[in-house]
Amino acid sequence: MATVGRNVAAPLLFLNLLMYVIVLGFASWCLNRFINGQTYHPSFGGNGATMFFLIFAILAAVLGIVSKLIGSNHLRTWRSDSLASAGATSIIAWAVTALAFGLACKEIHIGGHRGWRLRVVEAFIIILTFTQLLYLLLIHAGLYSSRYGPGYRDTDYGVGGATGDHPMHKGAGVPVTGTRV
Repeated sequence: MATVGRNVAAPLLFLNLLMYVIVLGFASWCLNRFINGQTYHPSFGGNGATMFFLIFAILAAVLGIVSKLIGSNHLRTWRSDSLASAGATSIIAWAVTALAFGLACKEIHIGGHRGWRLRVVEAFIIILTFTQLLYLLLIHAGLYSSRYGPGYRDTDYGVGGATGDHPMHKGAGVPVTGTRV
């Protein structure tokens, strides 16, 4: 039976994946224009913080996409061992997204002409900072109750070392008669 955390995290994972792909596309386009010196383009613009913001936005998008691919594996298996990799990558993606969020705020604060594509990247990074944090909290909710996640304390997956009526794995419990050098 699926848990509450899994039912909420799955749509949020898909939404974040789409938003990270959009950020990657728009930020790459903007960075290409910025490198080519085309800041006069009507849908671009920019200011002193633009170059740094775009680099961190692309980095956050790539890490976010990888995090969502690993997170989809965790949602499929929904076990504590898959939570480790999903949690680690999602917290790194959130940290870099939070850095990009700070640069987006600085870019907005500096002002000047910023085209619609750059504003879209800024808006998506701001939204992704909070939705990625929510996703991170949802997949770690099992820490508090197994109703919300696989639980950190649940280590028995029915694999090996079973006692009683549980079958052992092939070769388990058979002593080794010799050593090989």
